[in-house]
Amino acid sequence: MKILTHKNRFICLLVFLPTLCMAQKEVRRFNRMGNTNYKDSSFVAAETNYRRALNLNGSSTVAAYNLGKVLNAQGKKEDALKQYDDAIRIMDDNKEAKAYAYHNKGVLLYKDKKYGPAVEAYKQSLINNPTDNETRYNLALAQKMLRLQQQQQKKQEQKKDKKEDKKKDKKEQKKKNDQKQQQKNAANKKNKMSKENAQQLLNAAMQDEKKTQEKMKKMQPYKGGKLEKNW
Repeated sequence: MKILTHKNRFICLLVFLPTLCMAQKEVRRFNRMGNTNYKDSSFVAAETNYRRALNLNGSSTVAAYNLGKVLNAQGKKEDALKQYDDAIRIMDDNKEAKAYAYHNKGVLLYKDKKYGPAVEAYKQSLINNPTDNETRYNLALAQKMLRLQQQQQKKQEQKKDKKEDKKKDKKEQKKKNDQKQQQKNAANKKNKMSKENAQQLLNAAMQDEKKTQEKMKKMQPYKGGKLEKNW
């Protein structure tokens, strides 16, 4: 399923008061020039003209919305999102314009896989224009992708938890093994000392036995024949 693209419709002033000042005429002129530049894919020139219009009238919803549109066309996503928010803040009761701005904001967020904010943007668009089927379609798709994203995040968290548990178990097992090894080393050391002591005692006993035998040997009587004196 493919998300529907941005709404590229230009916002234009529908009602003009007969007492418009020169600055307002210049704002309209820069907007028209920007629209022409946009249609010719001269996005840099279009951006320049929309900014000129905003410099003359910072409350121009037309220039604010169209600037967001041309920033998006240049791949400046973050700037475009900010500009759509700026445009929405000054649109007041222009529900149609708000619906377009929220729709385009939703498209940008969706493409950036920010499905939660995209869902909210599409909902706001439908609040301002409940009959927009394109926005309704995009909303349903964004909600579906949000559910899938949440499920994936849940699986990743579970996988991470299992990995952490496994790591913890491994650490605890290593600790137990180290303790067993320390106990074994202590026992071996004790046994070694016991063997060494036993050997020392045995050596001492053998020495004593040897000395005793030597003493006994010296004390034995002469076993030869009895000598008789000659008279």
